[in-house]
Order: sequence, then structure tokens, then C-alpha cells
Amino acid sequence: MGAGPAPGAAGQAPGYWWPETTGPIAPDAYYRAGQGVAGQGGVAKRTGQGAPGAPRGNSAGGAQPSVLRRIWQRIAAAIAAVGAFLAKFGALLLKLKYLSLVLSMFVSVLAYTLLWGWSFAVGFVLLMFVHEMGHVVELRRQGIRASLPMFIPFLGAFVNMREMPRSAYQEALSGLAGPYFGTAASAVVGFWGHAIGSNFLLQLAAVGFLLNLFNLLPMLPLDGGRAVAALHPAIWFIGLVGLLVFAIFFQAPVVLLVLVLGGFELWRRWTRRNSPASVAYHSLSAQQRLTVGGLYILVIVVALAGFQIAYVSRSL
Repeated sequence: MGAGPAPGAAGQAPGYWWPETTGPIAPDAYYRAGQGVAGQGGVAKRTGQGAPGAPRGNSAGGAQPSVLRRIWQRIAAAIAAVGAFLAKFGALLLKLKYLSLVLSMFVSVLAYTLLWGWSFAVGFVLLMFVHEMGHVVELRRQGIRASLPMFIPFLGAFVNMREMPRSAYQEALSGLAGPYFGTAASAVVGFWGHAIGSNFLLQLAAVGFLLNLFNLLPMLPLDGGRAVAALHPAIWFIGLVGLLVFAIFFQAPVVLLVLVLGGFELWRRWTRRNSPASVAYHSLSAQQRLTVGGLYILVIVVALAGFQIAYVSRSL
């Protein structure tokens, strides 16, 4: 969740890249309520029957390795898998234009596999990829040079902008493009799961909708914060309060990180809001503000409805 120069700092708008936090979201089949994605882990699975002659003091079902030992075994297995992959395909990947994208997605899949299993991890990372590509497509449509997504395990992904939007309207459209692409991808997964009766796909769709809803909170540096920059900067403070409540309820470190980074960016933008560059950056027509407001409300409603339908369908 990087921060760039605010309006008034060399005439540039703030915010260099589009972070997509994973948020305190995880499939409930592998998730203990109240824990976040960022480093708190999933529910430990019980081991099978122990060998005869297990040390005394263990349950009758057999010895169970410690939680730390299980975590270490999974981490070691992930490192070994990465090493084997690089040993086999490293030379080829070095010649590819998409090296950072491929490797960061691969590492993220391995990281989420430790929590949820590889199949859900692959689906989750692919949904994030579609979301990120929404930002890339819209930025490039506006003529703004943007990198391919880069993934950071347990924090999400981001797109690096090599130049800044020229107005808050462009920033808002670029920010909303991610949730629109991501919500559409979640809807496709949800319809597919409903058509074939797959609880796995319905659960994946529900998590995808929830991921996009989290990113639509009106707080910098989330997508929703960039969208409401085109409406009124005071809305950021509403998002700040909402995110504080979110952090207290879920107790997820990633939310605290968003609060810290977003709080600095909010303070920087707010203190420079009356500078000539900031006033020019946020000077939009009434039609532009109505367009952003309508798009923002629409994607929230669709994502909420999609989450409700996918979650209820999965539970039937």
C-alpha cells in the first residue's frame, strides 16, 4: 500500500500504485472465526492414529506433532517446491517478460496453500489476478503506463503506475475498474458452481465477492478510497472509522497495516487539499461526480448481492 506525492507536491497527485489487500478473508471450511489471513493461520488438522508405543501423555488416538513442527514442515515443503520449480524452469523464466508476475503468483499460491490447500489457493490468486488486471486495462485505456500485477503473499497485489492520473476522475475510474473486473469474475465462478452444484466454487465465489467489498471501503489506499476522492474528501474519515471497527472485530494485522499506510496518505492529502495543484486535481464536473458515485454504489450492491446468493446457495 504505497504512497506517492500528494497534490501540491511537485504538482502531482498522490498514490503510485493500486494495492489489493486480501483482508481478513478466508474460506470458512479452513478458517477459524476471528482470525485474519495475514499470518494467523488456519485451523490445525488432527493427525491420524499414532504408532504403537507412542509416548505417554498423548491421547489414545496417537501422538500429535506440535503446531510449530507442523508449520515448519509445511514451510520447508513450500521452500523445497519453489527450489525445484526454479531449478527446472528458472533459466526459461529469466527470458520471459512476465517473470515477476509468474513468480509472485506462484509464491502466493504456495503461501495460501499452507492455509487452505492448493486448489482454493489457485482459485483465490486467479480471482485477485482478474481484479488487478481491471486496473491495468483501465489505466492503459487512459494512456497511463502501468505494470503487470505483482503479488505479495497475505497482503494482496499491486499495479505500479509509471505516471500519475491527470485528475481525481481518472483515479476513481482506475480504482473502480479492479472491483468491477473482480466482481464479474466472482459472479462467473458463482454461476459455474451453482450450475454444477459445487460447494467449492460457491465458497470461492463468496470469498471473491467479500474480497472486492473489502477493497471498496472508502479508505485510502483501498480502491474505495480512490473512488470517493472524486466525490468529497470528508468521506475518507467515514472509511477510517469503518476500518477501525473492522480491525477491532477481526483483529487482522493486514487491516492495521492498511490503517497505518492509509492514515498517512489521508493526512497528507487532507493537509494539502487547498493547494492549487490539489484544487485543480479534484475540480470535476457534476456529471463526472454523478458517474463515479453511481458506479461506486452499483458495484457495492452487486457484490453484496453476489456474496449473499453464493453464501446462501453454498449452505443449502
